[in-house]
Order: sequence, then structure tokens, then C-alpha cells
Amino acid sequence: MDNITALGGDVYEIDTKMAGYSGITAGYLILGDRPCLVETGTSTSAPVVRDALASLGVGPDDLASVVVTHIHLDHAGGVGDMARYFPSAQIVVHEKGARHLADPSRLMASARMVWGDRLDTLFGELTPTEAERIVALGDTGAVDLGNGRTLSSHYSPGHAKHHVGLIDSGTGDLYVGDAAGVYLPQTGDLRPATPPPDFDLDTALNSIALFKALGPQRLLFSHYGPVDDVQDILDRSAEELRIWVDMTRQAHAEGMDLDHAVAMVRDHTRDRYQALKSDDETAEQFELLSGAESNVAGILHWLDRVSP
Repeated sequence: MDNITALGGDVYEIDTKMAGYSGITAGYLILGDRPCLVETGTSTSAPVVRDALASLGVGPDDLASVVVTHIHLDHAGGVGDMARYFPSAQIVVHEKGARHLADPSRLMASARMVWGDRLDTLFGELTPTEAERIVALGDTGAVDLGNGRTLSSHYSPGHAKHHVGLIDSGTGDLYVGDAAGVYLPQTGDLRPATPPPDFDLDTALNSIALFKALGPQRLLFSHYGPVDDVQDILDRSAEELRIWVDMTRQAHAEGMDLDHAVAMVRDHTRDRYQALKSDDETAEQFELLSGAESNVAGILHWLDRVSP
């Protein structure tokens, strides 16, 4: 299948084809003794992911676990569908997200407030997972991949209070979710992901420092793909956060409303990203991955809390 890339170490990147786009959201299959899917993508992507797993030889009873870095709908929207397709799989999530997978009604209501009618085309509906199938992780935890290989989980809020990073003992791969921002492989651009309501600068920087301390061999971005230049990219990730926060803080101090703040931050950061200078499709993809409006709204929400 054209949406599967072998990354070595029995790890396969699956393009979930979110909302029909390529290169927006990746799921990853670790094909060990106990096959594990990291990130499901959206609910509307679930059939794409199921078919990719089938083509890699993972049938309905073969998947041992589904692990999500956090419960935002582009990462975990397909959890209920995957749980139904793979009835033997455990569903693994941080304890702060577990109840929302069992009863997604509040999560879906707040997502609908943000996205309106676009919710259905972009994400679809997160369906409930039976509570007894959900494994809730504390600040650290481990998923058994078989043959002594484990996927250890490390609590890394800042982007979201239910976020974890996951490191594979077999490869040294670190699944960074959204805690290190979003990466665009075509251009090598990296931009923060700071949506409301959970963004917090110190917490986000601490999560990046934790990722550095774990000493990963490679970063696997949910948006999008593998990066080998680990320390460099994590440094850039922290730098990007500081730049977006500084710009937004200036807009906040000048009393700008959201629209004006977004316009100003967009204007002042545009030159940092190759994607915004290339074709419209790449620019649109980048904006969908890490929307300036959502980023600025998240930073303003945090600033209102810390320096009203």
C-alpha cells in the first residue's frame, strides 16, 4: 500500500490520510511479538489504518495494544473504531484522558464548539471504548511489546494535560505526539502546537527537556514522520515556543483581540517557514497541522491566567 513506509526496527509509518490529505497525521505500527499501534488518527481515518494493518499481516485478533500520546481527535479519534476492529487490543492512554475515551460526550461537545460543521469532515465522531479495555497510565508506565521489548511512557503535558511521550526500548524511537510541535518533512519546518486550554510555557519547555534527557535515537512525529537530528530539533522546538510566546505576549500587552494578535504573529513569524513561501498546498497543509489561530489562542489563554 502506498501509505505505508518501513522505518526499520519492525516499525511502520502509516499515513492515516486525515480528511483525505496526505502527510497530515501518522500512525505507527510496532510489529513485534505483541503488535502495537501508536496513534489511531481520526475516526474517519480508521478504515484506512485497519486496512494498512491488515496488509502488514495484523488481523482482527493480532493487535495487542493501541497507545495514544493524547486524546485530541487527530491522534485518538479512531480509538473506539480500532477497539471494535481489534477486539483483543488493550487501549492505553494517560489517566487524565482515560475517562474521555470511555465517555467521549464532553470531548466531542467541546470539539464541536471549536470546529463547528468542519468537525465531521476533519475528524468524525470518537465512539466510546469499554472502560475495562482501557489501561490508564500514571506519570510513567510501560507497554509490553513482547520479547523483552517495551514502550515506556513519560508524562509530558504543556501541549495538553493528558499527553505522554513514548520511547521504544528496541529502537530508541521517541513518539513525541505534539509536545515537540509539528514537523513538515518536505521543507524541514518546525512550528509549535499550543492550542487552548492546556498550553503552559514552562510545562511545555520541561517536556522538551525531558525528551532530551531520555536520549532518543530518533523522533517520530505524529505530524509528521521520523527525524534523526534529535537534539537539534528539540532545541529548535524550544526556540519556536519562546518566539511565539514573545510575539503573542507583545500583542497581549497592546490589548489586541485574537484576530489582530493572529495577524501580527503570522506576519512576524512568516519568514521562519519555508512552507509558507512554497506552493499553496504546502502552506495549507502547514496551517492545518499547526494553525496560527489555535496557537495564538492557546498562548493568550495561558497569558490571561498568568498575567491578566
